[in-house]
Amino acid sequence: MSTKQPAETLLTFPCIFPIKIMGIASDKFEASMMMLANQHIEDMEQVTIQQKVSKNGTYISITMTFEAQSQQQLDALYRAFSAHSDVKMVL
Repeated sequence: MSTKQPAETLLTFPCIFPIKIMGIASDKFEASMMMLANQHIEDMEQVTIQQKVSKNGTYISITMTFEAQSQQQLDALYRAFSAHSDVKMVL
């Protein structure tokens, strides 16, 4: 009987990591994403943010680049962003 080991990450932590959140464009979208990120990223002052609105203004993408501390931190961020009702995709 073989036992499966947890999948190892290809990343070496800490590392600079960009996470892209795409969702419905609204005045509150960026603030909502920042609040979620603040629960998982210690030093939000070091986070760089880029945003882009779709051609028709319906969607927005926000890329947050920060120093990720662990795979667990990244997994928690992905789960938090993905659970938000306005988020369509997280990369």
